[in-house]
Amino acid sequence: MAAIDDLPPLRDVVQRFDLAPRKALGQNFLFDLNLTSRIARSAGTLETVIEVGPGPGGLTRALLAAGAKRVIAIERDSRCIAALQEIAAHYPGRLEIIEADAMRFDPRPLLGDARAKIVANLPYNVGTQLLLDWVTAPEWPPFWESATLMFQREVARRIVADEDDRADYGRLGVLCGWRTHATILFDVAPSAFVPPPKVTSSVVHLTPRPDPAPCDLAMLEKVTQAAFGQRRKMLRQSLKGIHPDPVALLTPLGIAPTARAEELGVAGFLAIANALAGTR
Repeated sequence: MAAIDDLPPLRDVVQRFDLAPRKALGQNFLFDLNLTSRIARSAGTLETVIEVGPGPGGLTRALLAAGAKRVIAIERDSRCIAALQEIAAHYPGRLEIIEADAMRFDPRPLLGDARAKIVANLPYNVGTQLLLDWVTAPEWPPFWESATLMFQREVARRIVADEDDRADYGRLGVLCGWRTHATILFDVAPSAFVPPPKVTSSVVHLTPRPDPAPCDLAMLEKVTQAAFGQRRKMLRQSLKGIHPDPVALLTPLGIAPTARAEELGVAGFLAIANALAGTR
């Protein structure tokens, strides 16, 4: 593979710092610098970038080599900090290393008035929850202007799914479809990782909708949880836990009480949530 900088090969870095990937941290390191460069390019023009779970820094190096002016790398694994510090020394003033758990760390104070692009090979064990946290933030538009993220392919399909993709459509698709435009850019074979996962991965690109339709977020989450939690049932049954008479709720909205969750588009879920929020 072509070198993107004159830093040591990633395999040598991992060996030198004894960075065997840890399953408990959901770590699967990307060694293919051609691939990490492709991910970096997919994010577009790079100013301020937030990277979650950089590990030994393969994607970090690609982001900096692609011209990112500022990369904020949030890494939970203390073993990786020394390797990342070598990258920071090679790109002085452009890489900030934060040793923290991204699930509990708020990057907004570091940004000031700027917005960031999130680019990350997310740890599999927290990736979906991190995305949900970003998509359901109370403040909107959010602190991020786009997110270019790696997920297991089955999760990626759920992120971009709508009622036309019923096998994959669910709560995640509704929430992402409401507040973002989401697309799958390309797939990544297991062989690209160390250790190779058992599944294919996909890179997903999300951009926030500037003006998503107004909706009571807490109620939308309750509706989607109830509806997809019993997705084989008709809405007149699955919504009984949050409304005593789902038929009376749905009929004025023009939604068939006999429909199932997978048949209802995002606008339908928003309408139900807003109707419930207005009568609770």
